[in-house]
Amino acid sequence: MATLYTQQSKNIRKTWLLVGVFLSIVLGLGYFLSVYYNNPSILVFAFVFSLVMNIASFWFSDKIALASARAVPADEKEFLELHRIVENLSITAGLPKPRVYIIPDMSPNAFATGRNKEHSAVAVTTGLLQILDRNELEGVIAHELAHIGNRDILLQSMVVVLVGFISLLSNMFLRSMMWKGGDSDRKGSNVLAIAGIVLLVLSPIIAQLIQLAISRKREFLADASGALLTRYPEGLASALRKIHSSGIPMQNASDATAHLYISNPFGGALNGLHKLFMTHPPVEDRIKALTNIK
Repeated sequence: MATLYTQQSKNIRKTWLLVGVFLSIVLGLGYFLSVYYNNPSILVFAFVFSLVMNIASFWFSDKIALASARAVPADEKEFLELHRIVENLSITAGLPKPRVYIIPDMSPNAFATGRNKEHSAVAVTTGLLQILDRNELEGVIAHELAHIGNRDILLQSMVVVLVGFISLLSNMFLRSMMWKGGDSDRKGSNVLAIAGIVLLVLSPIIAQLIQLAISRKREFLADASGALLTRYPEGLASALRKIHSSGIPMQNASDATAHLYISNPFGGALNGLHKLFMTHPPVEDRIKALTNIK
């Protein structure tokens, strides 16, 4: 049976693996660009910048994630019940109470972020508060606290920054190639240049695979751990049904932040290849797993 702290050590290893993969990708891009443009300083810049990005993603990824969602601190008087639910479940889970944020968005959704349990935050949309009853809201909050307890939040928050940067860097270079066109007088190996371009094209795919690797199983575990916290799996199952059936897309969600949310933030059902690259397992499978918890 999964418990709140089952995946802590595994997530720490995954975080270091993510840092290593990011460093490797950026250094690979920097190397091929330095050869292509015959400018060794590009590689030095890539190394320094990758270190800076890793440090920044560790310390500021939660602020970046909250800012990207347009989240604002939840007033304790206006959202008294929400604060009470978060506080009570945090005590049950043996966690410090995270900061509580509101996302002004009619799409029902929520996420947790932060670098550790002492510096964590939970954000919920106004749409979520409108459609869920107390038991369902407790199920969602318990799910997010499970992410905090399992130390998912550092990993998933760093992905927001690092994956977004990889995609941005590859897009910038590919566009510069289109603007400048082919230049046969450029120095450097054509083979290395082609390999570098291929790596740049594949970088967003690699970034997507990183997201997928940390998302699907993590959601099942957080569902199970959250159900154990509330002792009422049907609360979260019912919340997932309502969230999924709403079909309202988030206003400020992006591919870099999609994995943060409790459910697909883009609204609607995905099929075919889109389903293959979902950052969340199918809602039907999650509800089935929850209803089988005794």
